[in-house]
Amino acid sequence: MKYLRYLIPFIDPQVRNWTWEARLLNWLTCIWLLVGLITLISASYPEGVVEHQDGFYILKRQLIGMIVGLIGFNIVTNRPLKKTLKISPVMVIFLLFLIFMTTVPGIGKTVYGARRWIALGPFSLQPSELIKPFLVMQAAYLFARWKNLPWNIRGTWLAIFSLTLAGILIQPNLSTTGLCGISLWLIAVAAELPWTQLLSVSLGGLAVAGLSLWHNPYQWDRIVFFLEPWDDPQGKGYQLIQSLIAIASGGWTGSGLGLSQQKLSYLPIRSTDFIFSVYSEEFGFFGCLLLLIFIMIYGTIALRVAFKSKNKIQRLIAIGVMVFLVGQSLINIGVATGSLPTTGLPFPFFSYGINSIVASLLLAGLLIRVARESSQGKIIKLKIEERV
Repeated sequence: MKYLRYLIPFIDPQVRNWTWEARLLNWLTCIWLLVGLITLISASYPEGVVEHQDGFYILKRQLIGMIVGLIGFNIVTNRPLKKTLKISPVMVIFLLFLIFMTTVPGIGKTVYGARRWIALGPFSLQPSELIKPFLVMQAAYLFARWKNLPWNIRGTWLAIFSLTLAGILIQPNLSTTGLCGISLWLIAVAAELPWTQLLSVSLGGLAVAGLSLWHNPYQWDRIVFFLEPWDDPQGKGYQLIQSLIAIASGGWTGSGLGLSQQKLSYLPIRSTDFIFSVYSEEFGFFGCLLLLIFIMIYGTIALRVAFKSKNKIQRLIAIGVMVFLVGQSLINIGVATGSLPTTGLPFPFFSYGINSIVASLLLAGLLIRVARESSQGKIIKLKIEERV
């Protein structure tokens, strides 16, 4: 039982001593993970049967990532944040090295024209996903102490962050680059860095994004055909059209769990980028509304944790985690509904991906740890003199 809590942290008896925000985030993460697994089973079963002769093939692999992620989740939630922060610079540099290793022929693995993975036997390592929680920690630590740091340290870490974004961009992976860049920028905004520096960085980021669109025509096509997918319904607009058909087919109450028709080889990438479309078809408008309310509640509690934290580093970590979990979820939903251009960002806790679910659980663990420590303070004993 002592070691079982590392796999199922929600039964940890110490949870009752946490702050109410930490307890609530703990259970909300459990619910998010459970609903995501149920949706993934439904979305991936036909794909598993056709491609692997095993309907639960994708689920089995996802469970491996979930077990690893839950162990990390429980370690992070129970380990003092100061100790966890000590490993963040080492992990950022190590994962940055792996990001550039993905571009080396024979080491990097190419999927859908992008070289984002390192093959490790039957599994693939995606450093650009795993670096997210460590980027949040290191950015929070750096920007919280920005005014007191010498320029050589500032410049070194800004160069490392820039190399990280550049390494992800050349894979190519514009969507993850943009998400990581926006997250770093928002953490810096929350840290109250000078606006002149923030605006100059944002303008530079927009310029780099423009160059990427010019150099990779398929990225520009995603923007053009997201606005009018019917111009090429059998080609570049096919994916979005099938997603919209799935969402519209759900109606008010949905077709029912497991009864999606679009997942039967009509909707591409249904287990990862467009898993929300399958969810929409099976649970309908009301199910989507409940999911959006759930995500908004999660984000609201994360903001409350941030505002409640007296420690600046903790506050910035909470904001960074919220951007990655809540922001990435909303972007994924926006892509599936045709509100945003098509990207390769997974839906946290829903989309298939061992690296994604590990990173998401580590991020959630960081948020819960901040919530646990946000109400900690020194107890001052008052000496009361009795008067006769």
